[in-house]
Amino acid sequence: MTSIEASLSSPARTLRLLPGLVLTMAIAALAMLIQRLSGIAALSPLAVALVIGIVLRNLAPLPQTFRPGIAFSMRRLLRLAIVLLGFQLTLGQLAAIGLPGLAVIVLALVATFIFTTWAGKALGVPAQLTQLIAAGTSVCGASAVLATNTVTRGSDEDVAYAIACVTVFGSVAMLVLPWLGHVLGLGATDYGIWVGATVHEVAQVAGAAFQHGPEAGQAGTVAKLGRVIMLAPLILCLGALARRRGQAAEGAAPTPWFVLGFVGVVLLNSALPVPETLRAAIAVLTSFLLTVALAAMGLETDLRRLRAKGARPLLLGALASGFISAVGLGLVLLMSGR
Repeated sequence: MTSIEASLSSPARTLRLLPGLVLTMAIAALAMLIQRLSGIAALSPLAVALVIGIVLRNLAPLPQTFRPGIAFSMRRLLRLAIVLLGFQLTLGQLAAIGLPGLAVIVLALVATFIFTTWAGKALGVPAQLTQLIAAGTSVCGASAVLATNTVTRGSDEDVAYAIACVTVFGSVAMLVLPWLGHVLGLGATDYGIWVGATVHEVAQVAGAAFQHGPEAGQAGTVAKLGRVIMLAPLILCLGALARRRGQAAEGAAPTPWFVLGFVGVVLLNSALPVPETLRAAIAVLTSFLLTVALAAMGLETDLRRLRAKGARPLLLGALASGFISAVGLGLVLLMSGR
């Protein structure tokens, strides 16, 4: 029996989950409504839900009756969302990038993760927070931070800080890269691959890439999805390292089986035709579940502990974001023969 099945097998347990589930889902719905009413496509409902959760958590202590549902949202629903994320990806999308584009994505990702890990150690940033910032910057923003924390086991404040970093610096990149693309005279495809390989969130990639036209937007979206696929090997590698070092509770990190579920769904989505209406519905559900998880994370975040971490992790996030943009640009220019 799986953990989710066990959690839902008893009516009493289900009732215990309800208060927290209702709260996190209400926050998620509000965050998605705020994003829609704002008219700002690049405004992530995940970040909005995190902020709402943090505000509620720090205005007044939550009754203990909310705790089980919040924990369920933050862990079980998150894993389900990561698995469902596989329905947005196919192996054909990877093939469409081509070997040069794929090389840009992989090299920029690996180089950024290694650099961020080194820089975090040099700055004295705790290893778990460093890994979360590295994952969020090099792979796919908040989703990568949440998925990575299932094996690194950082605190809720670590997760909130890392998500704040990728949200802020991803937004900066979304504003700066279109201007730089014009200054450098990049072609539509080269520019799109650069944006997709370096900007953090999917919405931020779309906001930056489509400013150079539909060709650049398509290239950026495909490159970004290629990075998302890299989430699976990253989590598996970090999980193996954590188990070897005995960093997690009881001496070993859990095997991230949900990542194998993610890979399985990608393969299924690649092999079988999935109706577009079903795919769109799953995409909405996935976004909602991720937003629910962020709401739960916010409800567990203590601002006093967050402030105590100081500015060094923020500096690390800035360095990591600048590094991936520079390396990605260099690789794109090399790929295009410039």
